[in-house]
Amino acid sequence: MANRFAPARRLRSLPLTLLLGLLACAGCAVNPVTGEQELSLVSTADEIATGERNFFPLQQAGGGLYTADPAVAEYVAEVGRRVAAVSDRRLPYEFVVLNASEPNAWALPGGKIAVTRGLLLELDNEAELAAILGHEIVHAAAKHDAHSQQRGMLGRLVLAGVTIATHNSDYADLIVDGSDIALQLVNQKFGRDAERESDYYGMKYMRAAGYDPAAAVSLQQKFVAITKAQRPGWLAGLFASHPPSTERVENNRAALAKFPPGGTLGRAAYAKRLAQLRAGKEAYEDADRAGELLQQDPGAALQAIGDAIAREPKEASFYGIRGWILAREGRSADAVRAFDAAIRRDGGYYAHYLGRGMAHADLGNRRQARDDALRSYKLLPTAAASYELGRIALADGDREYAKSLFEAAAGTGGETGSLAREAYIRLDIVDAPENYIAAAPFLWDGELLVRVTNSTGLELRDIEIRVDATVYGVPQFPITSRVRRLPANGYDDAGTRIYYGSPDDVRATARVLRARPAF
Repeated sequence: MANRFAPARRLRSLPLTLLLGLLACAGCAVNPVTGEQELSLVSTADEIATGERNFFPLQQAGGGLYTADPAVAEYVAEVGRRVAAVSDRRLPYEFVVLNASEPNAWALPGGKIAVTRGLLLELDNEAELAAILGHEIVHAAAKHDAHSQQRGMLGRLVLAGVTIATHNSDYADLIVDGSDIALQLVNQKFGRDAERESDYYGMKYMRAAGYDPAAAVSLQQKFVAITKAQRPGWLAGLFASHPPSTERVENNRAALAKFPPGGTLGRAAYAKRLAQLRAGKEAYEDADRAGELLQQDPGAALQAIGDAIAREPKEASFYGIRGWILAREGRSADAVRAFDAAIRRDGGYYAHYLGRGMAHADLGNRRQARDDALRSYKLLPTAAASYELGRIALADGDREYAKSLFEAAAGTGGETGSLAREAYIRLDIVDAPENYIAAAPFLWDGELLVRVTNSTGLELRDIEIRVDATVYGVPQFPITSRVRRLPANGYDDAGTRIYYGSPDDVRATARVLRARPAF
C-alpha cells in the first residue's frame, strides 16, 4: 500500500506549473491528420469509449433513427465508409441517419457520426454528402472533439494538481470522466482553425475516395446563401456548430489547387437512393406543422398528422405524434392505439413508449404504464420517464422509491422539472420539515412567540414546533406549539404560553417537528 501512494508524495513536492508541464510533455503526440505535435491528454481508447457510451443515447435524444426507408441509412454508411477508408486515422467509424427535420451533422470522439434526415434533403449529390461526412471524419480523426474535451480537463487538472500538492491524494485525482460532456461536444461551436482544418482535409479525403472536391465549394456556397436567407432550423442545427462564411468558401476554392476538381459527383445515384425520402418531403412538412399546432389547435394538428400518415404510412414518428395529440385531447385509449402503431413500425425509440405509458397511466393501467415507462427510461433516461415512474411507484405505495425518482427528475428544467420538484417536496417535507420551514423565537408584549416561515410554494398544515426556553435561568418544560395552516411562501406567529418580565432573562430555541402539504 505504501508504494501505491509514493508517486503522489513525489508529485506533492513539485510546483504546480512544473507538474502541469510534466503532464503536458507526457501527453505530447503527433496529430495523425496534420502531422503536427500537440498536447494529447485523451487516449484513443478513451475517445472510443466516450463515443460508444454516448452514441446510442444521443441518437435517442436526436429524434431516433430514420427507419421508414432503411436503404437511406445504408447508403449514407456506404459513402461514409468509402471516405473513412482513406482517412489518416483508423477508428471504428459508424454512420447513422437521425429522424429529425432540422439539418444537422455531428461527430463524437472515436468516429461516431450522425446526419439528419433534414440535411440529406438539402444535398444535391453524393459528393456533397461525401463533403459533409469527410468534414465530420476529420473532426474525429484530428481529435477536435477530444481537444475540446481536454481543454475542460486542463482546468480540472489545475484543481487536481492543487489537490495533489496539498492533500493525501494518489493518481485517482487525475481521472476525468468524459461521459457528461458528450452532448456539449455535439452542440459545441468549433473554432475557425478546426473548421478550416476539417474543410481542407475533408476535401483531401473526398479526392482520395474518388469524389469531386469541387462539391465542397458548392456546398459552402449553398450554406452561405441559406444563412443570408435566414431559413428557420439551420441556425439552431448545423450552423450553430459549423458556422458557414465566405471565408470558408474562399478557403475551399483555394484548396482546389491542391485537390483539383474531378471525380464522382453522383447526382443520379443520390437521387435514386433518396427517392423515397424525397417523395415523402411533404409528409414530413405536414408532421412538423402538426407539432407546431399541437398546443394551440389540436384539431388542426390531428388533420395535419393525418395528411402526413396518408402520404407516408411507413413513418413511425407520425403515429407517435398522433398519439401525443390524442393524449392531450384526453382520448387516452385512442392514444394507446396510435402509440401501438408507432412501436410496430419502430420499437427502438423511447418517446413512443413514454407516450404510451402516460396514456396507460391515465386509463388506470398501472402495470402497462410501469412497463412502458421503464422501457422508455432504459432507452433514454429522461426526466419525464422518471417522473412517470415516480407517480406509479407512489400509487403502488413505494414512497421511498417514488421520492428518489422525483428527486432525479427535479434537477431538470421545464414543466416536468417543476412538477417533479413539487412532488418531491410533498414527500420530503414530511421527512425533513426543517429543510422547508424556519422557526424563529421572538419576544412580543410579554410573551415568547415563534415566527414560522414557509419557504415552499405549497400551502402547509398541521405544523408542529418544539420550543425549548429558559426564563430567569430556569429551564421550562418543552412546549409544543402548532400552526394549523401556513400559506405558500407565507408565515404565521405561534404562541408558547411562556411569559417573561425582562427580555434579558429569556433564552429560547425552536425547531420544526412535523408538517404536511395541505392537499
